[in-house]
Amino acid sequence: MVGAGQPAPDFQEKLQDGTSFRLSSLRGKPVVLYFYPKADTPGCTIEAKGFRDHYSEFQKAGVQIVGVSTDDCPDQQAFATKYGLPFPLVADHGKRVANAYGVLRPTGTAKRVTFFIDPDGAIAEVVDVSDAAQHVERARARYL
Repeated sequence: MVGAGQPAPDFQEKLQDGTSFRLSSLRGKPVVLYFYPKADTPGCTIEAKGFRDHYSEFQKAGVQIVGVSTDDCPDQQAFATKYGLPFPLVADHGKRVANAYGVLRPTGTAKRVTFFIDPDGAIAEVVDVSDAAQHVERARARYL
């Protein structure tokens, strides 16, 4: 797994709506890049709704939220629509992003890990705990 002080691996993948997204397009802003195992499952929903509920606060602080799972675009879109998620969800169906960050599990899904990325593109902190709500709380403590 990539760690604090290392450059955040750049990637280009599709978002839930099928548009292309490149992480480096957010350079100059702090980024919360959070990996979750599976869209619309209990823990992942708690985490996504937590980021959604505090999204306006993160936006006011200039922080970008980006979710990533190995789900495909239709599953990510359904998840975003069902819960009104206002931030981009990366459809890492090819598992390249999870692999680059070292969070791909043997099951083929991403481990629940959040990376706080500095405006210069370096990883500032890694949150590697199983409790979904803790990822949101740690992000709030760091940025809000």
